[in-house]
Amino acid sequence: MACSECRTVLSSLLTSRAADGSFTIALNRPDIHNAFDDKLILELTQTLETVGADSSIRVVVLTGEGKSFSAGADLNWMRRMAAFTEEENYHDAMALGELMLTLNRLPKPTIARVNGPAYGGGVGLIACCDIAIATDAAQFALTEVKLGLIPAVISPYVVAAIGEKNARRYFLTGERFDADDAVKMGLLTSAVPANELDHAIQKMIELLLLAGPVAQAEAKDLIAAVAHRPPTDSVVADTAERIAHIRMSPEGQEGLAAFLEKRTPSWLKK
Repeated sequence: MACSECRTVLSSLLTSRAADGSFTIALNRPDIHNAFDDKLILELTQTLETVGADSSIRVVVLTGEGKSFSAGADLNWMRRMAAFTEEENYHDAMALGELMLTLNRLPKPTIARVNGPAYGGGVGLIACCDIAIATDAAQFALTEVKLGLIPAVISPYVVAAIGEKNARRYFLTGERFDADDAVKMGLLTSAVPANELDHAIQKMIELLLLAGPVAQAEAKDLIAAVAHRPPTDSVVADTAERIAHIRMSPEGQEGLAAFLEKRTPSWLKK
């Protein structure tokens, strides 16, 4: 875990803020492999919304306490859902959908620190993060079909990460795959030995802190706007409008001035 100045314990989460501007959120149900229920989903969504609005936080790291990243849905929660009406199940699923959308759209760089196995919804959380670094012993699976279910809510993010062809295999078989395969498919950015995980995370944080925070938020929005779209006239015009706008922004002006004057930009000053 990152060295922190302050640490907060929620019932389902541990959070810590580091002096460098990074903020770590750890799923804190290690006794059940950080499986999530409706309470954890709400706490994590609210925490992400708060973090997203805090300009002092530059990078968000998502991880799990104990030996697992997340085993997906809590069995007791699933048991309760089985007794719900279809309408109640819809609203319950929408809460998970809101969590995934909030994480995916967070206007700050996000890193999944994958400290152990991730299944089902845990894979969805990883897919929603911008960067994912795992221990090379981590295992992954989308096991919903083995329960007669489907990975519906997480599917837009997982398919975007691993591709349609890989989704056809792993959504349909529910089989496990290892960290090397997860890297090849695009779910993970990299996989490292467990004793190198924190160093790899810190190195990535340091790289992310070099960039302008407004530019990073705008870059994430740009990716969402152009992904899987052909370069039509409207897309080209939109990209031109975006760069013209950010060139005239205070951060854009400062970044260009710092480069031309061969000095450190203001967002790097202590």
